[in-house]
Amino acid sequence: MTEALSTPSRELLVVGSIRELDAVTIGQIAAGEIIDRPASVVKELVENAVDAGAQRITVNVSGGGRDLIEVIDDGIGIAAEDLPLAMRRHATSKLTAAGELESIATLGFRGEGLASIAAVARTRIVSRRQHDAVGTQLQAHAEQIGVAEPAPSPVGTCVRVTALFENVPVRREYLRSPGAEFNRISSWLSSFALAYPDIAFTLRHDGKDVWVMPPSGDERERLAMVFGRQAAERLRPLDAAAASILRGRLRGFVSEPGYDRPDRRMQLLFVNGRLVRSAILAGAWTGGYATYAMTGRHPYGVIFLDLPPNEVDSNVHPTKSEIRLRYAAQIFDAVRRSIAATLAGHAKTRFFEHTGALPGTAISFAPAEMALFDESSPPMTQADRRLRVLTQLDRTFVLAADGEALLLVDQHAAHERIAYESIVAAARGRTTTEPLMVAQVIELDAARSAVLDRTIDLLREGGLEIEPFGVRTYRIVATPFGYSARRFDVAGFIDDLTEEPKQRDVRERVWASLACHSVTVAGERLAPDEMTTLVERLQTCENPMHCPHGRPTMVRLGAAEIARLFKRV
Repeated sequence: MTEALSTPSRELLVVGSIRELDAVTIGQIAAGEIIDRPASVVKELVENAVDAGAQRITVNVSGGGRDLIEVIDDGIGIAAEDLPLAMRRHATSKLTAAGELESIATLGFRGEGLASIAAVARTRIVSRRQHDAVGTQLQAHAEQIGVAEPAPSPVGTCVRVTALFENVPVRREYLRSPGAEFNRISSWLSSFALAYPDIAFTLRHDGKDVWVMPPSGDERERLAMVFGRQAAERLRPLDAAAASILRGRLRGFVSEPGYDRPDRRMQLLFVNGRLVRSAILAGAWTGGYATYAMTGRHPYGVIFLDLPPNEVDSNVHPTKSEIRLRYAAQIFDAVRRSIAATLAGHAKTRFFEHTGALPGTAISFAPAEMALFDESSPPMTQADRRLRVLTQLDRTFVLAADGEALLLVDQHAAHERIAYESIVAAARGRTTTEPLMVAQVIELDAARSAVLDRTIDLLREGGLEIEPFGVRTYRIVATPFGYSARRFDVAGFIDDLTEEPKQRDVRERVWASLACHSVTVAGERLAPDEMTTLVERLQTCENPMHCPHGRPTMVRLGAAEIARLFKRV
């Protein structure tokens, strides 16, 4: 006999009358929103120090912040009579009325930082103002605030936090190892320091100096400390001409194509000096690097946005790490355009360096019979450099030389870039379509036919005219002008659209896949004039250095690199 299923019994929760929570419970709830690990404590205290006008900020940490966090600054200090109030919740010197929330110009404003820290740790604060003969100290823990007492102190403020989460053991167990927690502190503090090159930052762990950032007028020095010296050398300043914002200023540094990371963690964003996150502006990185970065790889760098305070809403989350922008769409477009213009300019420069062409001039090709070296000739200048197409390697790479280096061109990636930009130009209305002398008829299975039906309008927008020609049968009648399409691999095109992660704009995905599956492929023999034409046409591209999927179109091997291969240096 089958036993009847029974529903487990549940005890009914009897809800009592509504009552106001006690101060300790309120403090624990608020602290849970703001202080979740040692790095949160450092963030609140360092931001307070910056707001206080500090020129030197020292952070001492022990046990990864579990045992001790001490932040010392030389700011204006806190008056003795204000010190007890500073430890109260929602007590702040940065706001006087609700209307001021719409024009916040400081890093802190909620008046919750110190109170939230004291709610979960033993906190001691010592402060002195310039005109005071002696400082004042005060201790607080949970909702217990001690009596302010005189204490020796230099001008500025020192906040000492010990026994973090002693009264919240569950949260303490959640913390990672001391080393991991310290790395979070170091990462945040060094990143934050990028926006304040005039302030000296020092970080100590377990009594030892870990790093010191002295004041510097050279932003590259701080970039090297945050990203690493080699990575910082690959950062390019944003194109100022394309970075104009109607109200505000945009500047920063972004990594060169090909120098990227597996995640977005080092895409740093500062808005009015505040290190924040923004999903909208993260999308601007993706849009700016479209066709410059490979799928699954992410550029790195830092962007600084200075905007009118009344156009930024920082009162979104208690940690103040998220923002909303009044003109988000315009800011997104400005960041995207600035990044794209920076990368396009860099790609042109790199192309000239690789091919030996002078900016603004066409590539100069040497005759096939011209000798590469002549000992009786004077040393070659850049104006004398002439590229010579030598041969095709493995029916995949075009090999050329200019007397100083070897140039390897990926024939598929290069043709793919040329085709992609022809498609984009057609979609923007700059070119017309080119009818085929003989239409190409294709027949698809049901699944692929459904995918093509969904993208057929975008293909037409890009200049590829496709029309139905029966049941699951189609006819290609025209391509973008100057596109030079081969036989169109429809099956590969559709499979590519199905498998490619949807991180790009749908038009870019469709057009990049269209270009990929209708041009010269690896293993295809090219005649000498075809190889020369391929390199010539690259120089007219906006980005001649990368295919629309982010792979490089060419690699240059200079004499020094070849010498290293032969162990000559």
